[in-house]
Amino acid sequence: MKLNRTTLRTVDILKLVSKRPDGITLDEICERLGLPKTSAYDIVTTLVQTGMIHVAREQKQRYHIGLTAYRIGINYTNNLDFISVIEPVLKAFAREVGKTVFFGVRSEGEIIYICKFEPENPIITTATVGSKNPLYCTSLGKAILAFEEEDVAGSVMDRLKFQQKTGRTIVSREALEAELETVREKGYALDARELEEHMECVGAPVFGQDGTVIGAISVSSLYKPAEDYEALGRLVHKKALELSRLLGYLGKF
Repeated sequence: MKLNRTTLRTVDILKLVSKRPDGITLDEICERLGLPKTSAYDIVTTLVQTGMIHVAREQKQRYHIGLTAYRIGINYTNNLDFISVIEPVLKAFAREVGKTVFFGVRSEGEIIYICKFEPENPIITTATVGSKNPLYCTSLGKAILAFEEEDVAGSVMDRLKFQQKTGRTIVSREALEAELETVREKGYALDARELEEHMECVGAPVFGQDGTVIGAISVSSLYKPAEDYEALGRLVHKKALELSRLLGYLGKF
């Protein structure tokens, strides 16, 4: 089957723009994708007119992912086929650990909670399906950011605005990068009362068939000094790997 070259170029441009939260110039698009400037300009102009790409008219125009593309993404998220695969596993996991289990995805510098599964006697958590929290102070966010492609993670961190949520919140890029290195070594992330003083959370990344991180799962509960959160982290990591395998991931992490 012969694939249309212009369509392929359009998809490549959308993928590239979506990975650059800070925007990207036409020259950078042409350089990264090896496209003639006239061809790239025609495609980008069409994408701007359809709302798939937004242009920030600065000294040098920078292109960002547009509202139409975002809405398509939201519709996709709302109809994710893989949710039906992971849902029964996470429901059972919530009962097994007796804690609230979340699945979330990254949106710019925030985590969006897509699913929430509770045990028989759940504690009250402020996070609800559809709500957002910063990447840098959530176990879900750190788990995803640690395993993103390096250029994507760097671009995201360039735009983070750190705010002190509790006395334990990470408030600098340097501290976050050090934390992410630890996350990569262990395979799981901790929110050690960084978002809410009374809550402790453990998260681990979930990978898709192509090896990219598609989201993360976390376990949340009231903080207990006697709780072994490292052991819980290893358990969450194991469950995230199980989910990744179900979704066709064949690599290691």
